[in-house]
Amino acid sequence: MKRRYEMWTLAASLCWGSTVAAQQPLAPVEARVPFAPSAFIGTDGSSHLAYELDITNIYGDTGPLKPKGLDVYGDDATLPLAHFSASELADMTRPTPSEHTPVTIESGKRVVIYVWITLSAGSVAPRTLRHRMVFAAAKGKTELLDGVLVPVKSAAPLIIGPPLRGGRWLAHEGPGNAHSHHWGSLVAVNGMVTIPQRYAFDLVGVDQQGHAMRAGVQDISHSCYADWIGYGADVIAVADGVIADAHDGEPEHAPLSPQGEPDSLTTRGVFGNYVVLQLAAGEFASYAHLQRGSVTVHAGDQVTRGQLLGHLGQSGGSSAPHLHFQLSNAATFEGSEGLPFVFDRFDFFGPESEAQLFAQGEPWTPIPAQTRQAQLPLNDVVIGFR
Repeated sequence: MKRRYEMWTLAASLCWGSTVAAQQPLAPVEARVPFAPSAFIGTDGSSHLAYELDITNIYGDTGPLKPKGLDVYGDDATLPLAHFSASELADMTRPTPSEHTPVTIESGKRVVIYVWITLSAGSVAPRTLRHRMVFAAAKGKTELLDGVLVPVKSAAPLIIGPPLRGGRWLAHEGPGNAHSHHWGSLVAVNGMVTIPQRYAFDLVGVDQQGHAMRAGVQDISHSCYADWIGYGADVIAVADGVIADAHDGEPEHAPLSPQGEPDSLTTRGVFGNYVVLQLAAGEFASYAHLQRGSVTVHAGDQVTRGQLLGHLGQSGGSSAPHLHFQLSNAATFEGSEGLPFVFDRFDFFGPESEAQLFAQGEPWTPIPAQTRQAQLPLNDVVIGFR
């Protein structure tokens, strides 16, 4: 089968009516956005869209395709909503290319581009997104992808209460970080590829200096649970709801000990001791890595906002005491898609690095507490619950 006459049919189906210069060949790729985004406000005060663009170089004889940039258009078809250069794409793409090399999509291979769009102040989220990408192809040619229309979901993110009772917390590996083990983790199970942890973060307890461990710990590699600020903290319901699933009895690991690969990419395989709370139809809050013997609820229980569910621990796929928290559209980890959400109220103390968390490098300097409402904590910021 020769790809040159067939590629026109395939590529044209991606354009969906867009006008393309006749002399520019259409790229022989499949491109799609597997889960449409919806807008939310982050702790930077801006409204964002976060989603993935999957691109597959279909034919075996095409040769490598190298994206020269990506333009994303909103309702205005003439001015891009966002532009990403070739070098920026290299930092947004999995598999990640070697340092200082461009994204290259080999024949028969697929890449995933993690798109993070910050909307301009005062603007309304677009109803539809369109994507335009020019590829450098073999023999000095360029080929064009123009289309991939994606509706933006109009529903506002769910507003919830705190998942922990009081304290200061670093929202580690959180939204906006395409290299995190949350957003960056594709889960392939039983014919489906999803990203359950798209908006997840790990809440790590910190003290007034931003340290995860109590003063006096000499060797962090030999710490115990009592050394960690957040260990044993009350984990609570973020809203009224029904317990969809709960599990207890899994052992906890020594802090900062090596972790093996999970037996399966399922709720039981990665969460350890956990609670899954159904908030509404198609909206589930998951609390993972709880302390062994601490889970207070069972599947089918009705709970109210603020009710105790368990205690923060280190079970399952966890290298240090923390609470993994996420919202998704199914009760199971596998086969679910991560959903954005916002906390109704919390204190904001500014960004902090992972090194500062362990008292390394420049000391962390918090900003004066700012009360935030209806925002989603972004990657590596310190927040406080009351």
